[in-house]
Amino acid sequence: MPPEDFSRFIAALGRGPGRSRALTRDEAREAFTAILAGAIDPHQVGAFLMLLRYRGEDAAEVTGLVEAARARLPSLPSVALDWPSYGAGRTRSAPWFLLAALALGQAGIRVLMHGSNTFGAAMPVAAALATLGLAPARDADDAARTLDRIGFAYLPIAQLSPEIAHLLELRRLFGLRSPVNTVARLLDPAGAPAGVGGVFHPGYIDVHLGVAQLLGRPRLLVLKGGGGEAERVPSKPATAHLWAMGVGRTEIALPPIAGMAPRHGDIAAEPDRFAKVWRGDAAPERELATIQATIALALLAVGRMVEAEAAYNAATRIWAARRPVPRRLHQP
Repeated sequence: MPPEDFSRFIAALGRGPGRSRALTRDEAREAFTAILAGAIDPHQVGAFLMLLRYRGEDAAEVTGLVEAARARLPSLPSVALDWPSYGAGRTRSAPWFLLAALALGQAGIRVLMHGSNTFGAAMPVAAALATLGLAPARDADDAARTLDRIGFAYLPIAQLSPEIAHLLELRRLFGLRSPVNTVARLLDPAGAPAGVGGVFHPGYIDVHLGVAQLLGRPRLLVLKGGGGEAERVPSKPATAHLWAMGVGRTEIALPPIAGMAPRHGDIAAEPDRFAKVWRGDAAPERELATIQATIALALLAVGRMVEAEAAYNAATRIWAARRPVPRRLHQP
């Protein structure tokens, strides 16, 4: 696409007060397809992404971006639950939601997690997996093998979509996230019948559900989660926002876990403790509540449960039934 052709998208977004507008779904898909193909001048890419951010994210516009990104993804095996992980995690010590996903996989709910911790301040998912003797999937085929073995796979965005990973890395130049972060969270690369996601700013919830609706996704549950991840903060009440095909949008009230006081101060990451909690060698009350409440969140997302209390009770049983994971570290 010649620069003068792509400039029409930038002009539509940036003409100024009263004249600028959001892109249509088709325009967004066309523009992002050209960007992902490497056919656009980097200056135009930067202007495009920052104008999208400045205007605010629009559901139809983001839907077009997601469609363009999906068209370039590899084929992946079927899973029950899509789990994006792109939070910054500044207030967390370890990705306890990962242990929730592993337990769900063992319980027969196949989970594909994809994400990036490039800009996170906490223990990365890959490092947490390493404490358990596991590793991220190297490609789609490796993800399929891992899913068959343990019911869970983590596929970093750099392996899933190098083009999206590159655009996410532009945050180093902008000092700001771009709508590509939302696109990555909504990729649903395996076309799962359900998804669970977290956001840091509640304003993005409506965009996520709107995109799910426009894409015709069967189910998507989103909440303001710990560190922007799909993880419950057990000491606080929360609201899960659910889109379900044929039902529409509903809300599920999530009460705080009884007796759980708010945490004060920062926590240092403790890699050994992460593995000990999975093995049962350590049983810290808050972390266990976080894991079990997050399992409950996923059960609500897939539709196994419809009430928070019943989901939490089922989650405690799933956690108690977990087993050691087969150890396998990928060699360079």
